[in-house]
Amino acid sequence: MYDIIVVGGGHAGIEASLVSARMGKKTLLVTMLVEQIGAASCNPAIGGLAKGHLVRELDAMGGQMGLCTDATGIQFRILNASKGAAVQGSRAQIDMDAYRVYMQDICLNTPNLEVYQDEVSSLLLDNDGEVCGVNTKLGEVFQSKKVVLTTGTFMRGLIHIGENKYSAGRAWELPSSTLSLQLKELGLDVGRLKTGTPARLDRNSIDFSVMEAHGGDEKPTPFSFRTNRETFNPTQLPCYITYTNLDTHHTIRSNFDRAPLFTGQIEGLGPRYCPSIEDKVNRFSERDRHQLFLEPQTAHAREYYINGLSSSLPIDVQKSMIHSITGLENAKIVRYGYAIEYDYINPLELHHTLETKKIKNLYLAGQINATTGYEEAASQGFMAGINAALACEGKEPFILRRDESYIGVLIDDLVTKGTNEPYRMFTSRAEYRLLLREESADLRLMEYGYNFGLIDELTYQKMVHKKETIANAIEFMSNEWFTSKKENLELLESIGEDKISDRTLLVDIVGRSTITTEKLDKLVPSLGYLGEYLKEQILTEAKYFRYVEKQQKQIEKMKKMLNLSIPDDFVYDNLPGLSTEIIQKLTLHKPKTLFAASQISGITPSAVDILHLNINMRTKK
Repeated sequence: MYDIIVVGGGHAGIEASLVSARMGKKTLLVTMLVEQIGAASCNPAIGGLAKGHLVRELDAMGGQMGLCTDATGIQFRILNASKGAAVQGSRAQIDMDAYRVYMQDICLNTPNLEVYQDEVSSLLLDNDGEVCGVNTKLGEVFQSKKVVLTTGTFMRGLIHIGENKYSAGRAWELPSSTLSLQLKELGLDVGRLKTGTPARLDRNSIDFSVMEAHGGDEKPTPFSFRTNRETFNPTQLPCYITYTNLDTHHTIRSNFDRAPLFTGQIEGLGPRYCPSIEDKVNRFSERDRHQLFLEPQTAHAREYYINGLSSSLPIDVQKSMIHSITGLENAKIVRYGYAIEYDYINPLELHHTLETKKIKNLYLAGQINATTGYEEAASQGFMAGINAALACEGKEPFILRRDESYIGVLIDDLVTKGTNEPYRMFTSRAEYRLLLREESADLRLMEYGYNFGLIDELTYQKMVHKKETIANAIEFMSNEWFTSKKENLELLESIGEDKISDRTLLVDIVGRSTITTEKLDKLVPSLGYLGEYLKEQILTEAKYFRYVEKQQKQIEKMKKMLNLSIPDDFVYDNLPGLSTEIIQKLTLHKPKTLFAASQISGITPSAVDILHLNINMRTKK
């Protein structure tokens, strides 16, 4: 008898099983192939814009992805480095083989966690229709209190390459053929989605001399708050940039009639923000080229991944279009690109805990919830694992708010808005992104991980020191007036800063975009003893100080608004601005407060605003 069974050894399954075991729960991870635990099915990279935020938040609470990336990364870069800290994103190329071996080793050596290779053919249900374990293809029956499904693209997975198609969860790996059929029979809303991957090339057949090299940062930044920044010095291999051209596009257009995406062979919707090359050529017909990144898959760089050239075109067409690209004229294709269709569950079926509403004790995480990306999957797995572990003890669930994390935004979007296409995280999805910067993830979330026993004492105290140091510095500067007396004006002139004509709070001077750590030493000598990292964080906090003040006030206003009670006799019918669907849901659920209304699937922020306005109007009358 297990406390928790996790099905699937991808990024979601790893985080779910590790956090469950580390919280003291007897956990079983059932996966198709043990050697594929932690496999990067598509691109050899972790992080990116908004995705990097997810990894940093996951790490701050005790997740594994950031540590593994630091240990196996082969190029580290900060994207949007020239822009504000709120929209910057960490990204790392990884050694796919080393990443997989690292995660396997962690899973096989974590106390309370057992790993078993088999296919879960069905869920085990008790007389009340509640999940109590799983049945496997080999005939094993495992009982448990909770089950977490992290099936990725394996449920009835179907691979397409031109006119050819075959059943698989990943190239040449067996699919899960019966599980989603049972979920549908149990009343869950099962749909069909599609994703894809590009061809991989032999390094020795690529002419890199005609491409633009794209290296990592001179001073790389680790993903994990637990990695020593001072000694972090990873291998930095370059990527290379090339482009499609008119010949490439002509080859693709000439074969639209053989493209599964257009012939009706593929039924599922693909990711809007990561389309296949045939989709891009079709949708953006006015463009004469598309940028491609050639990324090394391992530290040995024997194979290169063509980021931007995902395709399910026939192999002869893939070969022709690749050979039409500058630098790839003689490229040897090691593996062809393909599209894969798979079953998913409508995330409106879920509570914020990621437990299904219709089937008690069943949790879903990752691509089964219609998301795309390793980072989105890992974040969901971590949260599902924590909530399953807490539920085993009868404790309150752990739900992150939208104003405290991107993970909170991700899950709230899924379970309240739903999606019919693969969901990807963007910074634009977060209303309070100025508060949710990557480097503040530990300040916002590490206490949660510490309280769950996932963060060690030394790491936690390091965060407390950072938090107190920054807070004390900002408090001092926000109460210290910098006057226009002669010596102060001379100081500003000496460091190349514009003078002031009236007294100004020190935090507003330090918050200028032109202030560096060297200038900070002159303006606030009392902070000179701090290391470079803490000074940089103080500068960032000062730069955002006024904006954060405004957002904090908005958040407090929103909290006050959501606490507003809805009268028992309040009538929703015919309220201007509310759709028939929203009126029906509100009438059915009869929420007691605006917060309760906001948690109902499909109730939008604008609908909450309309309710707030009408309740206030009624109160005044």
